[in-house]
Amino acid sequence: MEKAKISASQLFVLMVLFELGSALLVPLAIEAKQDAWMAILIGMVVSFVLLLVYHKLYWYYPDLLPTEYMQKILGKAAGTVLAFVYLFYFMYDASRVLRDFGEMLLTFAYPETPLFIANALLMLVIIYMVRKGIEVIARSGELLFMLMFILSVVGFILIVSSGLIDFSNLQPVLEQGIAPVLKVVFTQTFYFPFTEVIVFTMILPYLNNPKKAKITMLCATGLSGINLILTMLINISVLGVGLTARSQFPLLSTVQTIQVADFLERLDVFFMLGLVIGIFFKISMLFYAAVIGSASLFKVQSPSRLAYPLGLVVLFMSMTIASNFQEHIHEGLKIAMFILHMPLFVAIPILLLLIAFIKNRKNKRDKTM
Repeated sequence: MEKAKISASQLFVLMVLFELGSALLVPLAIEAKQDAWMAILIGMVVSFVLLLVYHKLYWYYPDLLPTEYMQKILGKAAGTVLAFVYLFYFMYDASRVLRDFGEMLLTFAYPETPLFIANALLMLVIIYMVRKGIEVIARSGELLFMLMFILSVVGFILIVSSGLIDFSNLQPVLEQGIAPVLKVVFTQTFYFPFTEVIVFTMILPYLNNPKKAKITMLCATGLSGINLILTMLINISVLGVGLTARSQFPLLSTVQTIQVADFLERLDVFFMLGLVIGIFFKISMLFYAAVIGSASLFKVQSPSRLAYPLGLVVLFMSMTIASNFQEHIHEGLKIAMFILHMPLFVAIPILLLLIAFIKNRKNKRDKTM
């Protein structure tokens, strides 16, 4: 670990930016149709349980990175293998979000630019910031969070004032009952984006006030969930379920429809700027976790040395994980959910907590004897 500390407010900002990140880009939970907002709400509430699991593990080992306490819980060999699996996942997820960024940039503004160039430019900036350390990332987050908040408020006001919202698109509520909503919850919104914050277990040891970790994590997830609910409500009420589902980037389509007083229009830059900020910090946190985790696992004294080689790995993974954007989305929402997210976000953390609880109880019993 580097010698650095961040405050609870900085952790809050980083978590909100991380969770909004690429989740604003895609038609989240649209399989639930006009009840997508409900699927996001339930997914957020259920994810609180896993956030408490992640926090309890941190509480047992407040000064250790997960790559370190996994070895304490499972033993050297099994713990090292599991730590490597998580580090690989962080890099894989970073490459997926980087691909999201490249596809969005090419679709939105630079259709003739090679995908590799768009991804490489962003990755160079991220490598530079990660080399500077967690304190620089946190301070940058505080600065850009305010800009993203202002853009969101202004965008919301413009959409409302332009008279585009049609609440009839949100009806009927629960047309086919609660079952389709719950299916979307446990196949999508439970994992993406809320429990992806498992990456912040790599950041919690840097918190200067450990007692504020739990409430910070819950509040950040709550605010992110509310923002995503409002976004999907606006997308569906403006575009309708059909167009939202067919659109690659529904929020972009929504923003493009804004027209106020016959002169204020083509506000795509609002969407672009906000998305770039969110995606930038999501990749940065995933990449930073991979760098410090690798340094801890392989006993590298200076984590910043790993930034360039690991950055190249993430960049080339982003180019090779899918042959086109449709395949990329299918892989993320259908395949990765079951193969990676269920075991890494749910099953393994609960198992680790159970073993840690038993060991902690046994140690207390031995001390009293």
